[in-house]
Amino acid sequence: MNDIQALHDIEAIKQLKARYCRFLDAKDWTAWRGIFTDDFVSDTTGAGGQLITGADDFIALVKKFLGKPKQVTVHQVHAPEIELTSATTAKGIWALEDFVRFGLGLNLRGYGHYEETYEKVDGQWRIKYSKLTRLREDLVTPFFSFYVSSILRKVRK
Repeated sequence: MNDIQALHDIEAIKQLKARYCRFLDAKDWTAWRGIFTDDFVSDTTGAGGQLITGADDFIALVKKFLGKPKQVTVHQVHAPEIELTSATTAKGIWALEDFVRFGLGLNLRGYGHYEETYEKVDGQWRIKYSKLTRLREDLVTPFFSFYVSSILRKVRK
C-alpha cells in the first residue's frame, strides 16, 4: 500500500467515526446501520454493558435505550490513533466524551475510549468491532453532580 492510499484510508476511517456520532445523535438508524459490518461486535462489558454480536441486534438495543426522538444525546470522539493492518483492515482507538439526557434535570456525562477494528467492504470502510471502556461517568442535575463509580456500575446490571 502506498502512502497516498494509506492517508486516504485513514481519513475515510475518521469520517466513518464522525458519521457514527452524527447518525447516532440524529437517531438516523438506517444510516447508522450502514456503517457497521453485518457481523459487528459491540463490547461494553467494561462500561457496565454487554457483549452483542450482530449489527441489527446492536442497533435494536441502542434504539431501545436512546431512541426516543426528543432524548438528547451528544457523542464526540477525539484524538484518533488509527493503524492500517492490511489493505482491507485497520484498528483504532478514540477518546470519547458523551452526554445523555435521561429526563428533565437528569443527565449523564461520560468519558472513555473506543477500541475498534475496521474492515473495507466493497470499497467502503465499516466498523467491525467496538469495545467501550469508561474512565468516568457523572450523573448531573441542576443541583449536584454525582460520580458513578465502577461499584455502582456493577449494581446497574
